[in-house]
Amino acid sequence: MKSTFVSSAQAQERWVIYDASEHTLGRMASKIAMQLMGKDRPTYTANQLTGAHVVVIHAEKARTTGVKADTKTYAHYTGYAGGRKDIAMERVRAVRPEDIVWLAVRRMLPKTKLGHDMLRRLKVYKGAEHPHTAQKPVKQAPTAKK
Repeated sequence: MKSTFVSSAQAQERWVIYDASEHTLGRMASKIAMQLMGKDRPTYTANQLTGAHVVVIHAEKARTTGVKADTKTYAHYTGYAGGRKDIAMERVRAVRPEDIVWLAVRRMLPKTKLGHDMLRRLKVYKGAEHPHTAQKPVKQAPTAKK
């Protein structure tokens, strides 16, 4: 048996588009993370950037299950003592809906320099319009409910 390694230069550029209104947030985020890492391809190489470019549209319409829309909060630290701030998901959805999808995917990627480069390939947009039509992204079908 012979192992083959693909360099970033040899990897084919792939563009994928997701419509967040057709997917559940967590399931969509895990599929996006796998595609950004390149683990959905037989040419996966752990130390190279061989994943796809992913475009997400309709970020404000990303579905959640259960009571997450009412109870989930996003925390950040201001840098001051006792400076932890919690923001409700409904407030984030109203102000910056792109952050809901972006954070869900970011937390599923490796916490390395390569993971940061993978995250730069994720483009999230509020509405249906995006500037990546020239790359001819392939639309991903929604996952079937069981």
